[in-house]
Amino acid sequence: MKICVLGAGAWGTALAINAAGRHEVSLWARDRVQLAAIQAGRENRRYLPDIPLPAGLALVGGAAVDAAASADLVIVATPMAALREQLLALRDLRVPVAWLCKGVEPVQGGEGFGLLAHEIQAQVAPALPAGVLSGPSFAQEVARGQPTALVAASSHAQVRQALVEAFHGPSLRVYANDDIVGVEVGGAVKNVLAIATGLADGLALGLNARAALITRGLAEMTRLGTALGARGDTFMGLSGLGDLVLTATGDLSRNRKVGLLLAQGQTLEQAVQSLGHVAEGVYCARTVLQRAAQLGVEMPIAAGVVALLDGGARPADVVAALMGRGPTAELG
Repeated sequence: MKICVLGAGAWGTALAINAAGRHEVSLWARDRVQLAAIQAGRENRRYLPDIPLPAGLALVGGAAVDAAASADLVIVATPMAALREQLLALRDLRVPVAWLCKGVEPVQGGEGFGLLAHEIQAQVAPALPAGVLSGPSFAQEVARGQPTALVAASSHAQVRQALVEAFHGPSLRVYANDDIVGVEVGGAVKNVLAIATGLADGLALGLNARAALITRGLAEMTRLGTALGARGDTFMGLSGLGDLVLTATGDLSRNRKVGLLLAQGQTLEQAVQSLGHVAEGVYCARTVLQRAAQLGVEMPIAAGVVALLDGGARPADVVAALMGRGPTAELG
């Protein structure tokens, strides 16, 4: 299979490395300087230092649509903010296309609400056979061949099958799911919740608090997803509970790191700058909460994160607000 990965960040590079031993894989980089550096050292030193690229992995530049023209499967490995542009450029392709980004697009033009990735695709490339590859995964571990499980979600069987054939292998298990709404909601909301758990850990609130945040956060995620038409059981799978646990507790989690740094007294700007990578939860928290409000879905943990990010609350205020809420039934 010929696979073209568009985007030479950590996650795109990691998947390209993982698949290169079994398929003909090309990795496209937008930035010519970055491309030259990767070509020279056969290593993506900026995002995955000390992990050599396989000899068979091709590195390409130029127009993304040209790089993807001869591929059997195209993987869009850009941040959420760049997805619309990429899908617009790829709209005439008839081979399966899948994105890796997890989040919600910022509101366009200051009106309406932010869109999930599949909703963007429906707007700009409705004929494209497309889907998402998601689940609990740190790029470094995938690049090193450590055991990982992902979920391939699409309403198109051919897309699910192409993703399974491309990436299912000795160190990577890929499960198929036709509930793309649920998979994308899980991928977006878990980033916001990870900021909350990072905050709790940074304030040394204890393991009880962390467990409560993860569990109640899962309930918030499920409420939003089912309101958008997802199946409730999707959130008990890899893209829901699995990704939430990883991102909320893992030391490699950028979103958790933001919460930790805010708890230490850093400003949001300082926290984000120190990462060197995109933390999608910072950028999609407001749009997640906005979407929930539009649907009448209550998300108090997400609301606390937004108040913190917007500067309207201190870390201790967020904790006090959550603990001061009135009693309610756990389920229902």
